[in-house]
Amino acid sequence: MSWFTEFPHLSDATLRDLRKLVDESFREFTRAWGGTFETVFEPLRLFLIWSENLMLNTPWPVVITVIGLISWFASRSWQITAFTILTLLLIGWFDMWDDTMRTVSMIFVCTLVAIAVGIPIGILMARSNRMQAFVNPILDVMQTMPSFVYLIPVVMLLGIGRVPGVIAVVIYAIPPMIRLTNLGIRLVDKDVLEAADAFGSSSWQKLKNVQMPLALPTIMAGINQTIMMALAMVVIASMIGVQGLGQPVLRAINNQYFTMGMLNGLAIVGIAIIFDRVSQAYGRRLQKHLEISHG
Repeated sequence: MSWFTEFPHLSDATLRDLRKLVDESFREFTRAWGGTFETVFEPLRLFLIWSENLMLNTPWPVVITVIGLISWFASRSWQITAFTILTLLLIGWFDMWDDTMRTVSMIFVCTLVAIAVGIPIGILMARSNRMQAFVNPILDVMQTMPSFVYLIPVVMLLGIGRVPGVIAVVIYAIPPMIRLTNLGIRLVDKDVLEAADAFGSSSWQKLKNVQMPLALPTIMAGINQTIMMALAMVVIASMIGVQGLGQPVLRAINNQYFTMGMLNGLAIVGIAIIFDRVSQAYGRRLQKHLEISHG
């Protein structure tokens, strides 16, 4: 009756041989193609370094002024702008400015990469049910896979450093960008599309002048969620050498520094709230503008 009480499974030797085969195959792949992948991602590394140097070398009053102005023009809310400026001043006051600027620059690069990759995939999904049926299960796996797992193949392929961290963060954070781009385009009113067809619009003109503008509020929600997920990945990415607010948090966990962990954790929360409130307010403004222009 052992078969009834104990679930049947492969023998330990078979499992060991199978794992060994897969691991050795991936190691061979990384040895053969690792250099090629590093060359391909070299522009991303240079862009990340440029972005980080820009944030670190720009005087802090200029950075706060620029971010405050962006917050105001995006949200048109004095409360959100005041919160943004106050949060940045407190971060600097508690000596977390450099780490925060590194984190902001990384989130900026990750978000741009996610937009550049996610929007075209979302458009393809919206235009093809077959493409949607193919991509959706992949997105399901990406969203449910434990975030630590993403670090293993990326580190084996590219080693420790900035670029592997960016790639791991983008893989973890990109599904909302793809899903909401697809959803936004599919939700565009059929009557509007029929009117565009009646005016003789080509498929590209219809996408550029009708579908994308009307889907923009939903796409902005996707950008918002991508930023939030990227920030959630910051601490985990610090395990593979990504500098920023995640590294002090990781150091605090390893050495039981309660205050250091709490302060840097609160800085991450503050940055997340700024990104969230500003992008949400901008999305609402877009929605109102579109309702007025199509009302």
